[in-house]
This record gives sequence, C-alpha cells and structure tokens, in this order.
Amino acid sequence: MDEQSRVILQRILRKLPGKKTQSTLRAWGCLSAEQLQDLDYTQPKWLLLENIISKCEESRLRLKDVTKLEMVYHVENPNQGTWHAYKLAEAEDEALSVDFTQFKEMFISHLEEVVQHVSIRMKKQEDDAVWIRIAWGDNFTKPNHLKPTYAVHYLQTPYVFILNLASKHKPFLYQALVLSTRHAAINEAHLTGRSLTALRDLLMKQYQQVFPNQDRTLKERNIPPSHPNIDKEHAEVAERTRQMACEAFGDGAVPKLETAVYKLETRYRGGSSDAPGDRNELFRGVVKFSSPNLLESLRHCVSTGMSESPVTPLLSSITQKGRNYFVIAEKVPGAASQTPAHTT
Repeated sequence: MDEQSRVILQRILRKLPGKKTQSTLRAWGCLSAEQLQDLDYTQPKWLLLENIISKCEESRLRLKDVTKLEMVYHVENPNQGTWHAYKLAEAEDEALSVDFTQFKEMFISHLEEVVQHVSIRMKKQEDDAVWIRIAWGDNFTKPNHLKPTYAVHYLQTPYVFILNLASKHKPFLYQALVLSTRHAAINEAHLTGRSLTALRDLLMKQYQQVFPNQDRTLKERNIPPSHPNIDKEHAEVAERTRQMACEAFGDGAVPKLETAVYKLETRYRGGSSDAPGDRNELFRGVVKFSSPNLLESLRHCVSTGMSESPVTPLLSSITQKGRNYFVIAEKVPGAASQTPAHTT
C-alpha cells in the first residue's frame, strides 16, 4: 500500500462512527470474513485503526480499494460537508430513457476526453441515486485523491447534488452531466446544506405536504382537554394558523435545513426627510436565518403565533421553490429567475 492510500485509509477510519465500523467494513467487502472476525471492535479506536490497516496491508489492497471504502463511508454518512443542489434544464427527447449504463459510459468518456488525468468511480444505489467520486488532475499532475469531488444524480430526474467542487473544475463536470443526461443546460438551484437527504426531499417533494384546497383541516395529534372558558373563535383562529404553518412548511418530519439566506439589493423607499444619503443608491445587506432544523422552527413560530400569519412568501418560498438562497432586488423586466451554471 502506497503512502497516499495509507493516508486516505487512515482519514476514513478516523471518521467512522464506532458503532458503524464493523458494518461499514463488511459493506466494503475488501477484507475476508476471517479478517473481520479477528478484529476486536471493543479496543480503543487508535488500536483498532492500526489493526485494520495492518490487515489491509496483508491483503495488499490498492488505491482503488481504499477509494471504494471512502465512497461507502459517504453513502452511509451523506450529511458531511456542504452540498450544493443543481437542476438540469432543457431536456432532450431521450432524457427520460437514459439508464445507468448509458449515463456511466457517456459521463466517463466525456470527462476522460477533456481532462487528461482524472479518476472516476461510480455506483448506483437502490433508490436510483448514482454516486460519483472524481479525483482531479491536469496535464501535468496525477489525480489528487485527497480532495475528491462527489456528485449524486437521481436517474430520470433533473436533480444533481455536488460536494467539494473547485471553480476550475466546474465547466468540466457541468458539461459531462449535461451531455450524459441528455439535457442542454444545468442551473444552480440556490439550495445548499449539510444534509443531502434534506436537499433531496425538498426538491423532489418527498415529505408530507399540506395543500390549501384539502377538504379536511389538520388536527393536533394530541388534542388538549377542553376547557369551558376556551373561546370557540380563538380555537378556530389557532386551527387556521396551524393549517397555514403546515401548508407553508409541511406536516410531520420536514427536510432538515440549517440556513436560509436573503441578499438585499433594494432602494430606500421611506419619506424624503428620512432618506439615508443618496436615495438612488442601492441598499445592500444580508439576512440569514439559522437553526438546527430551520423549517421545523419556522413552522413552530407560525403555528404558535410567535410570528404573523399568513406566512410571508419570503419564507414559504423555501419549500415552494426548493431554495434557501434568495436575492431580493429591484424588479427588472425580463430578469432571469435562475443563475445558469452551464449551457451547451
């Protein structure tokens, strides 16, 4: 095992949660059943790590085996780093018929054609998610496996999620994705977060939504005992407020976003006597909402009356548009609503 492989292996093993070490090594499939049984998973982690590395060296594992373990780790722990969501646009007629084999062949063929030194690993999961690991090099250097890019594309959908992509590599990856999925362009979705699952659920609407035209209204899971002094009107208002909160942010478990950012580029609209400086000068600022579970927090604020209802479109757009980055600017006729990442 060369030095680069050993460094990557050590880094992955240090990240592995103690309770998942055995199952991850089993899913990796590069150590024999006997080798796995010989390991004592109750040992201190540093000692267990050295024993695992020793067995990997005994098996003469190579770099491709180590990168396979890294991919297994990322698939099982997708909430690492900051993911960026993208949406493919202008689908061709064949877009919905592209299967994994076709996608893989076209993607690898194109990327290897435009980048002289590149290492690509690809694996399809049961949920049709195609995980792609890319180690980038250039005309003079070999692929850097210490800083790989990860991309996840769900087949027959326009959605792609990317982790750790340097600016200089963006054109190559964007073009490979566009060509291999039979689209003409790829746009930034203005949605980022540490939870890949949350981004996917939000964009693909894989959470419990509530619609205004439903015949029924939502009821509390645990209705408190009635009290003779509770005014009926107050109860109806509370029910409507709760309904609006769930319409805006979903019911039950919601996608776990951590932030929402609003960039302001507007002009002052107050009275002339209150104008701070030049009225024609743009007022610029950034408003950022942060929470371990932002949508849950916003829903709670609305449903409990801590914030006004109905919900402002500035907040409900997070779920309705599948975004958590917004630019609030002066309206310009014909302005585009999306930022193009790449167009062929």
